[in-house]
Amino acid sequence: MASFFLRRASCSATRLLSSSLSLSTATIIPKSNPNPNFIYHHHLLQLSRENKIASPYLTFIKEISTIPSTKKEQKQNSGELPNRGGKSWIDVHLPRQVRPYAHLARLDKPIGTWLLAWPCMWSISLAAEPGILPDFKTMALFGCGALLLRGAGCTVNDLLDRDIDTKVERTKLRPVASGLLTPFHGLCFLGFQLFLGLGILLQLNNYSRVLGASSLLLVFSYPLMKRFTFWPQAYLGLTFNWGALLGWSAVKGSLDPAIVLPLYASGVFWTLVYDTIYAHQV
Repeated sequence: MASFFLRRASCSATRLLSSSLSLSTATIIPKSNPNPNFIYHHHLLQLSRENKIASPYLTFIKEISTIPSTKKEQKQNSGELPNRGGKSWIDVHLPRQVRPYAHLARLDKPIGTWLLAWPCMWSISLAAEPGILPDFKTMALFGCGALLLRGAGCTVNDLLDRDIDTKVERTKLRPVASGLLTPFHGLCFLGFQLFLGLGILLQLNNYSRVLGASSLLLVFSYPLMKRFTFWPQAYLGLTFNWGALLGWSAVKGSLDPAIVLPLYASGVFWTLVYDTIYAHQV
């Protein structure tokens, strides 16, 4: 539609310029130039300065020229990120103001939440009394905690890597890197996630509160490991499988090294496998 109006305005500009300055269309629009809109605007600006053309007409030309002519421009002007592989449920069902934060927490990519929650569920199940199902409330709390902690980790990662993400094709459209959210907005959202996580942590016993709070050191330092070591996957394993320790302590009130340490170590090696595969895929 914008292209149609530009063509109409350009044709009108040609007639007006030709009648005002006795210039031929060939003089105004060289045949070698496939896009004469710039020439039109340049001549119109000169005529406006010389008071040979009415300023309302120039204003109309400027307004028409600023209409987004492509779907990509329309999405950028509306505050939405361009979609590569189609819209996710975030773009369809959530309010526009919430979408950047949902993308920042990777809510449309739940695999990270599952990978963080599984070690917790394994540990809670092992801690249950023989013949009794694991406590559903505890598993639900850890499921919500995994969602919040994973989102907080992604937020920290995007804040620390915002300058690097702009140079990588896969990450340049992330909310902070693309400018859709400012670092201050990201910090506020991080504080909101940690506040909700604290509410979950306070429902556990004192031993688990201290153990859970200590995991924040791993969460905040993991995004920096790929800058200082060649084994960020190992550090990710230490971070993502902390729930193997925390799940047991939430049920028992303490740790049994003979059970939780082998579970924790096996989870770390498991993470080494899947994260190495992921690194080669992307």
